[in-house]
Amino acid sequence: MSFNVLWLQSGGCGGCSMSLLCADTADFPALLSSSGVNLLWHPSLSLENQHDLLGLLQDVLSGRTRLDALCIEGAVLRGPNHTGRFHLLAGTDVPMMRWIEQLAQVATHVLAVGSCAAWGGISASSSNPTDACGLQYEDEQVGGLLGRAFYARGGLPVINLAGCPTHPGWVLDTLMLLAAGQFGAQDLDPLGRPRFYADQLVHHGCPRNEYYEYKASAAQPTELGCLMENMGCKGTQAHADCNTRLWNGDGSCLRGGFACINCTAPGFQSPGHAFHLTHKLAGIPVGLPTDMPKAWFVALASLSKSATPKRVKVNSRSDHVVLAPVTRTSRPR
Repeated sequence: MSFNVLWLQSGGCGGCSMSLLCADTADFPALLSSSGVNLLWHPSLSLENQHDLLGLLQDVLSGRTRLDALCIEGAVLRGPNHTGRFHLLAGTDVPMMRWIEQLAQVATHVLAVGSCAAWGGISASSSNPTDACGLQYEDEQVGGLLGRAFYARGGLPVINLAGCPTHPGWVLDTLMLLAAGQFGAQDLDPLGRPRFYADQLVHHGCPRNEYYEYKASAAQPTELGCLMENMGCKGTQAHADCNTRLWNGDGSCLRGGFACINCTAPGFQSPGHAFHLTHKLAGIPVGLPTDMPKAWFVALASLSKSATPKRVKVNSRSDHVVLAPVTRTSRPR
């Protein structure tokens, strides 16, 4: 039996769909069909027109077409005055938020694709004039559109495939696991994110880890050193496997020279300081590694800096490797 997936876009940039199209496969439709996933409709992948979509939605709501997974991309726009009329589904006079509420009630599983759909994300930034929110969260607060008590028919709350954008592998792996009946409540972390990527840290596999170990920090964006101390990197706090599950098989933010901004977490869009700067208190970064006491970090940093090899110290403040590792034989003498 095929696993029917309906994908709708709400308030956002469409970046998660663009990311999905970069999935590491030569034959996207074949990958889905071989996994038993049937894409009922997707705004970028489907040939059916708007009239066909509206007919499909009615079939789903009436029960004529089974809906196994409802995927929502983008934040829910509840404004103005909680009417939802900032965003009407094309071809109807019905707010997208009402369609989502109805479809969520008949779906076996509901997936928030990307941080906008999960928490509100970029769409809910600043004064949030559109009253944007996530499906089951409003930033760090549980609730959102569907409410704290919502559970889909399959027994799970909203599955938050958080990321800005979300990694295509996170989306496809989750859909394939659901289709195979191998994804349950034990596979979600406390924020409803799939644990297969949320139990990792962006720090894992970071190409700058040697600089981090010696606290040899970059002072400018072009330098090779660790970006945590000065350049706003939150890789030691961010839950994702970006540096071990590379994007397009080759890249990640840190490999591209950019600090991790913890885009899989609620509230990442409003850190209270410039993204490219590290917020400090008494000269110590406020955002320390997730599970390290501050006193231990300060002591370790002091010891590490005193032991930093000249090669690491020099290279950390350069845009290329200046000093290569010393060549020595490894043969025991």
